[in-house]
Amino acid sequence: MKEVNNSAKVLVDHIIEGIQEKKGTKIAILDLKDIDNTICQYFVICEGTSNTQVEAIADSVADFVRKNLGDKPVHSEGYKNALWILLDYFDVVVHVFQKNERSFYNLESLWADAKRTDLEDLF
Repeated sequence: MKEVNNSAKVLVDHIIEGIQEKKGTKIAILDLKDIDNTICQYFVICEGTSNTQVEAIADSVADFVRKNLGDKPVHSEGYKNALWILLDYFDVVVHVFQKNERSFYNLESLWADAKRTDLEDLF
């Protein structure tokens, strides 16, 4: 079993705040800690309804994490098309999708062995 990093859970909480600030929906947290050979401890997955909202959600996540924890993503990609933006924080990887791309890539099924927590939309 992997060593648990409590700061990763704190990071997840701030990421969720950033997502909810811009009305991101269908938030799922995949806990990968007990799965061997994973690249991180958590995936946080959500969706927006347009390129503009997907980009706004990703920017909000980055802002919340930077302001509250002083961290920046070590890598980000997808801003050019804003169909799927990925923010990599080492222990946590954030995936902000548009609905069709989320269905197509279906990360939740690819990582079906992970413990999954779905959050209710706030609005």
